[in-house]
Amino acid sequence: MDFLELANKRFSCRYYKETPVNKEDIVKCIEAARLAPSACNSQPWKFIIIDRPELKEKLANCISDKALAMNGFAHLAPVLVAVVSQRQKLTAKLGGIIKRKAFSQMDIAIAAEHFCLQAAELNLGTCLIGWFKEKPIKKMLQVPANKRVELIITLGHPPAAQPSAKNRKPIEEITSYNNYT
Repeated sequence: MDFLELANKRFSCRYYKETPVNKEDIVKCIEAARLAPSACNSQPWKFIIIDRPELKEKLANCISDKALAMNGFAHLAPVLVAVVSQRQKLTAKLGGIIKRKAFSQMDIAIAAEHFCLQAAELNLGTCLIGWFKEKPIKKMLQVPANKRVELIITLGHPPAAQPSAKNRKPIEEITSYNNYT
């Protein structure tokens, strides 16, 4: 598949079939994330796969927000993936402090997108979620107190209908050459 075709195919899926996701497909998505670049090769991530229905349901309760009517679709996904930040190498940490850039969060975002692009290539749907109740999720997943759950990724088989065309700014609006204007 052409890369632009794959990038266009990937979308934030909010509906899922009840069909389970093959473990081999999950491993392929993790392998794609594992191959992502990171500052000073820190690889500051750990992926926790949640596919046990009762645990997945408890986590989905911490992800969905009834008051704001957000993320209720997490209950539909057969798999949830918690992305936990890990310690980065000292050189990456110092560089981030000096340059005032969150290299580890950039790294995690790149790895998460590698995961999602691989899922799209496998005809699986994903959605990156940043709005959730971290404290109870950390407790349920036994994440150490000094670690953060940065993202949750929903994973599953999307319905047969594909989403409508992407609504994106024109390329001329987001690009300039040689200066900002």
